[in-house]
Amino acid sequence: MGFGDLKTAAGLHMLNDFLADRSYIEGLPGVKKALGKYGPVDVEDTTAGAAADTKDDDDIDLFGSDDEEESEEAKRLRDERLAQYESKKSKKPAVVAKSSILLDVKPWDDETDMAKLEECVRSIQTDGLVWGSSKLVPVGYGIKKLQIQCVVEDDKVGTDMLEERITAFEDYVQSMDVAAFNKI
Repeated sequence: MGFGDLKTAAGLHMLNDFLADRSYIEGLPGVKKALGKYGPVDVEDTTAGAAADTKDDDDIDLFGSDDEEESEEAKRLRDERLAQYESKKSKKPAVVAKSSILLDVKPWDDETDMAKLEECVRSIQTDGLVWGSSKLVPVGYGIKKLQIQCVVEDDKVGTDMLEERITAFEDYVQSMDVAAFNKI
């Protein structure tokens, strides 16, 4: 039973004749039949192993189930590779997070000594803090504010600490604002 070899002209002719008055090849959807069981009844089955291929495919483990034991060689190889990865990872230097901060330091009035104000601000020294350039920016009515750049290590220096230390110079500093904060 079957259409024969569909690679030959005779097999294709037999399939074409069978499908001339049908829109399907015999069987219900979802019903599993051997390949040779489809087609006209009076034709001999020429497909190889039509009835022999009914075994279950349970022996194929597509997802690698956990119930099987790992071989000693595979376990040793995995442990060796993990150790190599850990040693390689530990040799890398830790990345230090830094930020660039632009501070606006405002004086009390136009008579405040701005050079002394800058000297006081730059006198704040701590690990992870580097002072950069500064300039005086006019605010109004002859009053100028000090804009000063600094680079800080995020783990060691915070903006709260900077604000507390700068505003501690009460004779010179009225207030302090963070004008810009950029991660480096």
